[in-house]
Amino acid sequence: MEGFTLTFAPLLPWSLYAVLAAATAVVLGLGLRKRSSGIGFRSVAALALLLAIAHPTVTAEQRAELADVVLVVADASPSQQLGDRAAATSSAVQALQEDLADEQGLEVRAVTVSGGGPGTKLFAAARSALADVPSDGVAAVVLVTDGQVHDVPDDLSALGFDAPVHALLTGAPGERDRRLVVEGAPRYGIVGEAAKFRVTLLDEAAVGQAEPVRITVPGGHTAERVLQVGTPTEFELPLERAGVVAVALEVAAVPGELTPDNNRVVVHVNAVRDRLRVMLVSGEPSMGLRHWRNLLQADPAVDLVHFTILRPPTKQDATPVQELSLIPFPARELFDANLDDFHLIIFDRYHLRGILPPQYLANIAEYVVRGGALLDIAGPSYAGRFSLVNTPLREILPTLPAGDVVERPFVPELSEAGRNHPVTAGLAGGATEWGPWYRMVRGMPVKGESLMRGADGWPLLQLSRVGEGRVAQLLSDQSWVWARPGPGGGPRAELLRRVVHWLMKEPDLEEHLLRATV
Repeated sequence: MEGFTLTFAPLLPWSLYAVLAAATAVVLGLGLRKRSSGIGFRSVAALALLLAIAHPTVTAEQRAELADVVLVVADASPSQQLGDRAAATSSAVQALQEDLADEQGLEVRAVTVSGGGPGTKLFAAARSALADVPSDGVAAVVLVTDGQVHDVPDDLSALGFDAPVHALLTGAPGERDRRLVVEGAPRYGIVGEAAKFRVTLLDEAAVGQAEPVRITVPGGHTAERVLQVGTPTEFELPLERAGVVAVALEVAAVPGELTPDNNRVVVHVNAVRDRLRVMLVSGEPSMGLRHWRNLLQADPAVDLVHFTILRPPTKQDATPVQELSLIPFPARELFDANLDDFHLIIFDRYHLRGILPPQYLANIAEYVVRGGALLDIAGPSYAGRFSLVNTPLREILPTLPAGDVVERPFVPELSEAGRNHPVTAGLAGGATEWGPWYRMVRGMPVKGESLMRGADGWPLLQLSRVGEGRVAQLLSDQSWVWARPGPGGGPRAELLRRVVHWLMKEPDLEEHLLRATV
């Protein structure tokens, strides 16, 4: 469609132009009245000048009618893949496009929303698809969906267009689906304390009914809670180990349910230890003992209880009791009444001295089987008749002494298992740069696996699982030499830190750890 338009754009404001035109008319009128010579020529020139100042413009227009836009938004979210919803959606979109294609003045656009993010956002997709269309150029928006839309605006003005919105719902009347919704769960928790969860079971066909929900935690432990359908329910679960704890909640499927996939949900809680209580019992003062104290006390999260047995009860002298600065060893309190309060027990060069009766050592063995942790740093006495192997601890110790002590330089090295185990794999420097140790006890492995070897290939670091607990044994009291400045050092602090954390069942140090991210 074409047209022409005459417009004026004067070089002077219209008010001045009017004054100029009036003055010109008066002058020309007087000239015509007096019949002045050349008045005709002057009149033509004046009119031409006025016309030029008025600046007339002829505009040629070419107009084309713009079609109104009809937008079809297809929901292809995961819930639309159930049953025959995907096929129904495709058929509906195709039918709409075919029916509207014959309408004059309509442009049909189609957009598909996968819904791979947090929720199905159809209105955001509609605004994006209509970004180049004027608000009054939108004829309608048609949503082909199952009704699960998560960005419905609260105000119509937020739509971004002024047009009706229609919805074609997929599915069929009477469909049933139940799903678990976690409305509240902590991201972090304290080991030994309970984490609180808030869960709702949704099922429109069973509102108000009581349904059991099975709860599974790492280690295969299961529990059951009863939820009222449609009502948020709170319950608590104890966090028994450090690290990321995956809590799975599952409700049984019902006949005719659309899908059982949303009947199960997994919640991850990062469990951390508030305080780590460690009992260190040393038999004789040594350089290694000082380094152990420094290592444990450097961690503010460690509560260290340390006892060094300097004077056995059988030792007698003439010193009056009131003048002694030593205190009686609280064996009953530590190894009977309060044993379970500790997360880790460390024996450093400890041997039988008449302090701990067999019953207390049997308590330690039972403590480990129940889930406790024991670290034994063996000194030369481990090979003698006062060895811990001659006590009830024999049942949980991972080695038996061969009867002699090696007292010559040797360089610790990783075994085949140690090169792959998280406790020793990738230790700084590698075995080729480590300095020598000078003493170790020959021990025959009877449990667990050897991660490090010493003189003549004998086990140096042995790790073992006993019942629910763990035991580590270092068959040398010479690890402290790696902490000396200068050449000949090694990753002592990192090695012992990893051993302690493995004993504490840290997930990052599990030898069969498998992680998958979806």
